[in-house]
Amino acid sequence: MNIKECLEWGYDKLKNFDNYRNICIYILAEILNKDNVYIKVHYLDEVEEENFKRFIQSIQSFLNGKPIQYINNKAYFMGLEFYVDENVLIPRCDTEILVEEVINIIKKNNIVKVLDLCTGSGAIAISLKKYMKDIVVTASDISNNALSVAKKNAKKIGVDIKFIESDLFNNINEKFDLIVSNPPYIKKDVIPELDIQVRNEPIIALDGGEDGLKFYKTIIKDSKKFLNKNGFLCFEIGFDQKKDVTDILMQNGYINVYSKKDYGNNDRIIVCNYNGG
Repeated sequence: MNIKECLEWGYDKLKNFDNYRNICIYILAEILNKDNVYIKVHYLDEVEEENFKRFIQSIQSFLNGKPIQYINNKAYFMGLEFYVDENVLIPRCDTEILVEEVINIIKKNNIVKVLDLCTGSGAIAISLKKYMKDIVVTASDISNNALSVAKKNAKKIGVDIKFIESDLFNNINEKFDLIVSNPPYIKKDVIPELDIQVRNEPIIALDGGEDGLKFYKTIIKDSKKFLNKNGFLCFEIGFDQKKDVTDILMQNGYINVYSKKDYGNNDRIIVCNYNGG
């Protein structure tokens, strides 16, 4: 069987999906360790039987709702390649808005120490350290399995980060100039309605409680004890959570609150200061 025949088999299986041709090409390219252009140009090259079997398994996994990033153990974020598996949330381009804003804050202020809460794959923490080499970054997560993935990514990308297994601030014992977090923020009763591929991501990284605000409330309340004077608190938020999160921040004495939109024109991040410390 050649590449063209292999792809046609995949096209037939995924024909009801948007962008199914590119999905098949991407999956096969990863199996053959080639790029997409090679696949398109060398479509008459033979595919070994073992690789075709792997292709069949990958297509079936996709049909069963497994995200393509988990199939290939690969996701791209801030121009970097991250290893991902079922233990971590898949990094998404909208979160780049948060990282880009934090980088701007670091450049304009005397930011030295940064904490990334709920780090997951480590995408935020690792990207910040990669592009802002002089800062000291700590990353924490309640899941030891997630931290194993984050550590693998830090080594792969070549950055030095301190990792701590912690339920939010429970094992944190120092102060920071900036705390950043993309916490779970989906309402519990909304999760069953999500796309099957999203539902196959770790529930612990999705479930924000009954109102989706559980983690914001705790982080906002407790961050004041872990921020240096005039420190920054930066969040990713759900598209409809700007007012609720802003209200919680204001009630807890945070100042200079502002938000920014994502590529889809949805409110996506909230940034603020705490002038205590």
